[in-house]
Formats: sequence, C-alpha cells, structure tokens
Amino acid sequence: MNRPLSPNSWQYRELNAKTPGLSHLSDALISLVEAGEPVVAGSADLQYSNGLNKFAERYPDRYIQFGISEQNMVTAAAGLATTGLKPYVATFASFLGLLCCEQIRMDVAYCAQPVRLIGHHTGISLGFYGTSHHATEDIATMRAIADLTVVSPADGPQLAAAIKASADYPEPIYFRIGRGREPDVYPLDTPFTFGKAIEHMVGDEITIIACGMTVHPALEAARTLNAQGHSVGVVDMPTIKPLDRAAILAAAARSKVLMSVEEHNVLGGLGSAIAEVLTDEGAPVRLVRHGIHDEYSLIAPPTHLYAHYRLDAAGIAEVARGAMGIRKAA
Repeated sequence: MNRPLSPNSWQYRELNAKTPGLSHLSDALISLVEAGEPVVAGSADLQYSNGLNKFAERYPDRYIQFGISEQNMVTAAAGLATTGLKPYVATFASFLGLLCCEQIRMDVAYCAQPVRLIGHHTGISLGFYGTSHHATEDIATMRAIADLTVVSPADGPQLAAAIKASADYPEPIYFRIGRGREPDVYPLDTPFTFGKAIEHMVGDEITIIACGMTVHPALEAARTLNAQGHSVGVVDMPTIKPLDRAAILAAAARSKVLMSVEEHNVLGGLGSAIAEVLTDEGAPVRLVRHGIHDEYSLIAPPTHLYAHYRLDAAGIAEVARGAMGIRKAA
C-alpha cells in the first residue's frame, strides 16, 4: 500500500517549479496511459526528485512507492513486466546503474523483460551529495550488459520523446537523465529514434560528439569557435547503445579530429564506444576523449564542478582548441 504523498515536505513544494525539466517524465508517462498503454511507475522514495509525484497524483493505482530498496524495485519491475505491464522505475543513477547492476543484468536483461530503468541526477549533478551519489561509471556498466539499450537524452523534451518512443520498444532500456535544470536543446514533440544520432553542425576541423547534459554546452562552444573562424561540427549521440556507427564514420571521414564529451569517466563511456567503432573500421582519425579522467569527482555545487572539469561551454571550447592544436593566447 502506498503511503500518502505529502505536499509539505521541507524542500519539495517548490522543487518542480525550480526544475521544470522534471515534469517531462511524468507528462510523457501520463500521455502513454491516456493512449491506452499499460504503464506503471515506481520510485525508491524519490518521486519528488524525479518528478514522478505528478504521475502518482494522477494515477495512484499505477504508482508504487518502493522506499529505499532500489534492488527490490528493479526485481519487482521485472516481475511486473512478465504480467504484460510496462514498468518505468526511477532512482538516482548512482544507485540504479551501480548498486542494482546484478538485478538489471539477471532479472531484467537476461530475462528479456521490457523494463524502463530511469537513472536521474547522473554524472556530477548531485554536487554536495558527494562521491557516493555521483554516477560517473554507469554508462560503462550498463552498456556492457547484453541486450540492454542505453539512452542519454540531452534535455527534458528529448527525454519525453524517448519515453513515448519506448512504448513498443522490445528491449529493456536504461535512461540516463539529469536533474531537471538542463537548458532545452530541442522543442517539444521533436521525433526520437533509438540508435540514431542528431547532427547539429558540420565541421572540417573537428566534430564534437556529445551526449546528455553536455550537448547544450557543446553547441555553445561550437558557436563560439565557429564565430572565430573555425569549422566545428556537433553531433548529439543520445543512444549510446546501440551506437549510430554510420554517424561516427561520417564525421570521421569529414573532420580531422573527433572529440567526445560526456559527464562520465572517459574509460568505458561514450568516448570508449566511439573508439571501438573507429578501431573496428580502421578509421584514420584522431579521437580526443573529454570527460572525467579516471578519478573520483570532487564535492562542490554542480555548476562549479562543470567548470572545474571543463564540461561547461568555456571548458569544452578550450579542450577543442587544444585538440585542434591551437595554443592559448599569451
């Protein structure tokens, strides 16, 4: 039996107003229910942090509050899927992508259950919560699990589109999403196709391939560099597995340098996936992997961490200049 949701929790009354991106998850799930889909949702005591409180209020009989028992939530979701329901379960990515790895592998992916796993507050977006709550290894763990699709939307509208597109997707999916404060890259109702990259700009000197929250600053960095006379392309790679190999090879054929950008360890993440494609195909192009370089992230406000790890627009532009061999002015 679900506990009543309190609107008076100390910080949650204004949380959705301050993080408008949180509404997209519930809105997309509500639209699926209205279309007749047998959707159920659950969270590990974080319905206000991921926005599922809106879905729970609209459809209380379709929402399960699992409490702080993330592994149980994943296994229960797999069981629900065997009955014909379509479960969408969410918690912090640091717990879902790491703590629940065994349950995702054995109960969901190995058993081929179409569960949708939503890891929110990915990367370093939980700031002061510290290393235990930072998720900088989840892409590596999730993409190594067979028959599990891995998606990292750039913003709320792309998340909503991907959620809607997942209704009839045959395989389980791990969604890697932010904290709801990401600037919009796409308008609402932009179509989404699993396994397809989105080319924003074409560049001869360098192509930046980004995913998740790094797409928006990558676009800003490219606009700055292009305004300075450079030729910089940008590709959004929302599906990390299966990867859009054709988009990578097209960029490799066109640009002198490729540069991956991710809010994740450079080992095992998007950059590693791109490197595997280039190696498989023997593509003669340099790849610069930009992200967190195999260390435990520091504890600070997210905006400070993005600047420290050069994952903001200024930092990405600086790394791109270095990749193109451009020295900083004295």
